[in-house]
Amino acid sequence: MNIASLIREIADFPQPGILFRDITPLLADPEGLSATVDQLEQWARGVRPEVVVGIESRGFIFGVPLALRLGVGFVPVRKPGKLPARTVTQTYELEYGTDSLEIHADALAAGQRVLIVDDLLATGGTAAAAARLVRQVGGRVEGLLFVIELTALGGRRRLEGETVHALLSYD
Repeated sequence: MNIASLIREIADFPQPGILFRDITPLLADPEGLSATVDQLEQWARGVRPEVVVGIESRGFIFGVPLALRLGVGFVPVRKPGKLPARTVTQTYELEYGTDSLEIHADALAAGQRVLIVDDLLATGGTAAAAARLVRQVGGRVEGLLFVIELTALGGRRRLEGETVHALLSYD
């Protein structure tokens, strides 16, 4: 199935000059959603993860069914203050300011093979912070997997040295 046909383009959102790639039609289509998870699974099996780490919040949408298909657990990476137990935090740079992500300090076993999943790779700051978090709590990043990559924003450069894959790429 051509999942790209289910990605809607919205001009000038969230601000003028931006062409937004909207995944909500893909999520609403059961065949498209299933095909997306199929394609994610096909690539993910090659890295043999022991756990899937999903980045809040759309990484949860794809990460949980992928973890189920792979027969592994799922660990959420969240915005600060959302996880109830002791956490580890990474702060990262945005175009205009900073943001932070957290993971439970005991979320991963030492050396555990991790696949990080999110819907979108843009500038790479969020994904790089998630990879640092995984390493900080003892995990080993085996790959980062995305549904969409916006290549013109250069996110792969921030993930240099990592194994990165996206199902769809747009300039």
